[in-house]
Amino acid sequence: MTNHVTSPVVAIEGVSKSFGATKAIDNATFSIERGTVHALLGENGAGKSTTMKLLSGLLSPDNGSLYINGKPVSLKSPRDAHRCGIQTAFQELTLVDDLTVLENMLLPTAPVGPLGMLRRSGARRDVTAHFKAIDLDVDLNAIAGELDLSVKQKIEIARALYRKPDVLLLDEPTSALSGKDVLWLGEIIANAKRAGITIVFISHRLPEVRQFCDRLTILRNGKHIVTANVADVTDDEVVEKIIGRSIENAFPPRPVAGSNGRDPVLEVRQLAAGEKLAGVDLTLRPGEIHGVAALQGMGQLDLFSACFGALPAKAGAILIDGQDVYLGSPADALSPSIGIGFVPEDRKTEGLFLKLNGTANASLPVVDQFSHYGLLNLKAERAATRAVFNAVEVADRALYMAAGSFSGGNQQKIAISKWFLAQSRILLLFDPTRGIDVGTKHQLYVLMRKFTDAGGAILFHSTEVPELVHLCDRVSVLYEGRVALQLQGDDISETAIMEAALGGRHAVQDGPDTQDSSHGRMRA
Repeated sequence: MTNHVTSPVVAIEGVSKSFGATKAIDNATFSIERGTVHALLGENGAGKSTTMKLLSGLLSPDNGSLYINGKPVSLKSPRDAHRCGIQTAFQELTLVDDLTVLENMLLPTAPVGPLGMLRRSGARRDVTAHFKAIDLDVDLNAIAGELDLSVKQKIEIARALYRKPDVLLLDEPTSALSGKDVLWLGEIIANAKRAGITIVFISHRLPEVRQFCDRLTILRNGKHIVTANVADVTDDEVVEKIIGRSIENAFPPRPVAGSNGRDPVLEVRQLAAGEKLAGVDLTLRPGEIHGVAALQGMGQLDLFSACFGALPAKAGAILIDGQDVYLGSPADALSPSIGIGFVPEDRKTEGLFLKLNGTANASLPVVDQFSHYGLLNLKAERAATRAVFNAVEVADRALYMAAGSFSGGNQQKIAISKWFLAQSRILLLFDPTRGIDVGTKHQLYVLMRKFTDAGGAILFHSTEVPELVHLCDRVSVLYEGRVALQLQGDDISETAIMEAALGGRHAVQDGPDTQDSSHGRMRA
């Protein structure tokens, strides 16, 4: 081993890892200094998660060496990593859905007494104290599978901390978190750093890297590109090193003509559904990206689910091409006369079957089109799928490889491509860029604008306000289940959106298209 002056807590030297012909890590060498928060950056497929899995003991390198505290280690299982003081909170949640929060917290080694009996009361007391210390308010008796994605992610982080790590690996922890939860994570990271814990942090959000991290390492195509102090590199330099080129205009321009003169293809009138949506008026026109802004739990998921027929409407109406329709199930929304496609929040559990290949995933909504007398025309199915994969820039190998073997960005493009194959004319995109790298985000932005330029219509929710500002023709802000503010064109701003989303001075509008253009605020 070379002589490391700073005595790093983790060192990766000449490490390579391949999966078939794909080199996930290619002769990478870098180190992580003790007591720092170290960001690991790169596009989807750059090798970040593979590096995390190598350090977690889930994978072993084909070549090269790993060093912990200056000593060479062979991490052949998570148990080996745990013995070295390494704990991981994965983006792909590892909670067991059928177990309670307490039972999940105690996995895999629950405390036992002298006779091998679980010390449940003592364990409950310890976990309760741990949750209180990190300001996490979750019922220990709750079933994990019934919790929101953001709560599951926080439990995943809490469990890793509960095991008292020396090195904490956080794999895109904020991709499922709301704004206030990100603030919670910031406190967790700051406290862990003060306690001497070294943190490795994967994120696609540069503001978080600047807020939380001391140093960063950028990987591209499995190769180590640079390791530097966060303060020593600009955002533009980071982006260029991540993707190998500059993106001069991250967002495609809005169309000059707009879509105001066109009749709505989708309209909801005083729509109420689920527990949160209390009565929303909203229109969506051909050629338009209509953004929906809201803090977590303000009814946006109920709105999208109801428009896809996945959640029954309690009141109000849904109109397609001006005609009142009943969407009793997603099958109704998928019908050719309606043509709605939905990309949900969690692509891994709701958008894709990860064990099926890309062809099966993309053709699923319209598989009947390739079936004759009960027999599937595989050649026609694959040809049609190849055409849409080419359009969204997914490699041909996705036709026959399992969707779960691809990076998050490519998985999302597969999830979107099935609605292109189904010839949907309305797309409901619910936070589609969550956990996607900057290069793939740009590709998705371009795809969205191409879709609307061709006459399609997109209802788009994002937790990243700049996306709403720069991508959308109109933005409706939800607050407590109702439209609090609607903005259009140049009136769309982060300030106006956030003020309304936080319950600032606003008034419920008189109709779906009324707005006050002065400073993007509602009439008092």
